[in-house]
Amino acid sequence: MTTTPLSYKDAGVDIVAGDALVERIKPLAKKTMREGVLAGIGGFGALFEVPKRYKEPVLVSGTDGVGTKLKLAFEWNMHDTVGIDLVAMSVNDVLVQGAEPLFFLDYFACGKLDVDTAAAVVGGIAQGCELSGCALIGGETAEMPGMYPAGEYDLAGFCVGAVEKSKILTGQNVKPGDVVLGLASHGVHSNGFSLVRKCIERAGQNLPVTLDGQPFRHAIMAPTRLYVKNVLAALAAHGGIKALAHITGGGLLENIPRVLPEGMAAHLKKGSWPQTELFAWLQQTAGIDDAEMNRTFNNGIGMVLVVAADEAGAAAATLRGLGETVYEIGAIAPQGDGEQVVDG
Repeated sequence: MTTTPLSYKDAGVDIVAGDALVERIKPLAKKTMREGVLAGIGGFGALFEVPKRYKEPVLVSGTDGVGTKLKLAFEWNMHDTVGIDLVAMSVNDVLVQGAEPLFFLDYFACGKLDVDTAAAVVGGIAQGCELSGCALIGGETAEMPGMYPAGEYDLAGFCVGAVEKSKILTGQNVKPGDVVLGLASHGVHSNGFSLVRKCIERAGQNLPVTLDGQPFRHAIMAPTRLYVKNVLAALAAHGGIKALAHITGGGLLENIPRVLPEGMAAHLKKGSWPQTELFAWLQQTAGIDDAEMNRTFNNGIGMVLVVAADEAGAAAATLRGLGETVYEIGAIAPQGDGEQVVDG
């Protein structure tokens, strides 16, 4: 009996396509190189030396994905910005401790590798790294036949940053009277998409043509804003910045309390920042109240700063000068019995 030889490609894994993707990725990764990179793409492990300007460096790490926003990327064939989301979700988290993101690694998994799609995704990852001053020094592309439906993939990202031990933001010195500043988001970012997709399904054919001056799909898929460079500049200029909160899953209601000391509450003033057309459409379509909006979405505020009252104006001016849209959205007060940590 003659047995027909089986190759890895016959089993569904195309090594040639994988090699082609690596060659497409290399120039993208090269654009992200920065001080500290000793060896990047191509080796079994990437090497990075903590910059010598740090006296007592503390490493800060973060990992995340893009969530069900990817389902819309598949459906709408919009793959070029989800890589920015992947980077932003990790580097913005690392930033919260006051850390500078140093390097990033990605994991791209699919059933069958489409080189053009994968290159578009990694192009977004490289762009996100470049915009946040973070080196893309490694990653993994996994082609796993039978694990994912045709045309679908999953993403994970991993970031390591550094901060001087004496400058770690802990939020422990937050006190009553401190001002809460909010930096505008670029839309939904990467959280709440299970509800976003339900709203799109409920609306059926009655979808808006545009939202906030953008075509509907572009407004929905706008990538997570990268706050790193501007917030690091503000931290360097203003010692009165005491805490940061990245507004991700759990929205304003659950993320701000994570950076406050026990007994402190952030009282947000309703109407202190405008509701965009996008969030107004989501709220109306879902039929939910303000509290549920603030628990599900960033609701227009992607990063929160808690700043000493005497430096809040100057910090806001610095951030506006760097291109951020800044709102004074509330203040810190003692937490009363039975009182919500964040008031709507």
